[in-house]
Amino acid sequence: MQRRQESPDAVKVRTLPVQVAAHLTRRIVSGAVEDGPFPSELDISQEFGVSRVVARETLKILASLDIVDVAQGRRVVVRPRAEWDYLSPLLVEWLPGETVTELLQELDQMRVLLEPELAAMAAASVTDETLDRLRGEIDRMSALEGDPDAYLEVDHEFHMEICRAADNRILDRIMYSARWLGTASRRITNEAPAALRKATTDHTEIYEALVARDPEGARAAMRKHLANNSTLLAEKERKTKRAARRR
Repeated sequence: MQRRQESPDAVKVRTLPVQVAAHLTRRIVSGAVEDGPFPSELDISQEFGVSRVVARETLKILASLDIVDVAQGRRVVVRPRAEWDYLSPLLVEWLPGETVTELLQELDQMRVLLEPELAAMAAASVTDETLDRLRGEIDRMSALEGDPDAYLEVDHEFHMEICRAADNRILDRIMYSARWLGTASRRITNEAPAALRKATTDHTEIYEALVARDPEGARAAMRKHLANNSTLLAEKERKTKRAARRR
């Protein structure tokens, strides 16, 4: 069954604990809170004028994202930023633009490492039913080249079909967990002129290698597709930096 993604443009209603957690996270990122001691449940309740229940839920949210550790005796300590849960869409929503740009570059590195091998694995075991679904997704991509938002959903599902065909549950969860960053990345690469037409061509080449049950061909086709994406992401980053310098 295809999993529909929440649109990044959807209106999000955030609970009070989430709002307080967002404020505290941004405070940490800004440098206002150094690694180490963090406001306690009582401190949060008093500063934000919220109940102890809300303050407790706030700390649970932060702990679930690996931003803080709540030790025995309710002592709260900020965790190293490298250990935060950067695959969480909630955390990504709270981070500054430059950090998100860095995460997208790191996501691209992850995809280059994993997806060519997933494509090769899929080529060795793909079923006719999966190939039929992939063919349908390519047809939908061809029809949606004028609608980037709809295109990216089909694009994501195409890559997840290949991941599922590789039949490795751990890799499947890694790829699925990164879907929110993947959506942000695709929004950037889809902006380039003729990007979607080129992406459809790339996907077709990957599909044809899968039909041929050609692991090396599938690996090479996926690597070529991701190299095109890497180029578009790098160009977007250069433009963003040039624009920032002109301000």
